[in-house]
Amino acid sequence: MADIINLRTARKQKARKAAEDKAAENRAKFGRTQGEKKRDAKVKDLSARHLDQTKLDD
Repeated sequence: MADIINLRTARKQKARKAAEDKAAENRAKFGRTQGEKKRDAKVKDLSARHLDQTKLDD
């Protein structure tokens, strides 16, 4: 005899699984670690500082 399942909970589980898969895909596609973000901010700051230092005044 077949198991009885609640279709509402089955749909919810399916939706959760799809959302989890999409989130994992987005993390792999767009995600950066906090260290990478800090490193990029530091590099941007240093390059802006270097540019300001090398400007010629009129």
